[in-house]
Amino acid sequence: MFKRARWLTTGAAVGFGGSLWLQRKLKAAATRYRPAGVAEAAASRARDALEDGRAAMRQREAELRGDSGRRRGPTS
Repeated sequence: MFKRARWLTTGAAVGFGGSLWLQRKLKAAATRYRPAGVAEAAASRARDALEDGRAAMRQREAELRGDSGRRRGPTS
């Protein structure tokens, strides 16, 4: 019984360690073979989209501020 439990835990530990080793190897290979400009291009697109969103938000806020003055009408 003890041998069976020992081999079970040893096998689980080796399997877990092997999967971590494989994950590290795959990640290293992915970064090694990835083109250098891919991450930079993605970051640039994200910055552009963020700036476009902020500009649209500023424009919409200006429209809302302008509309609020027209809707109130004269105060009496």
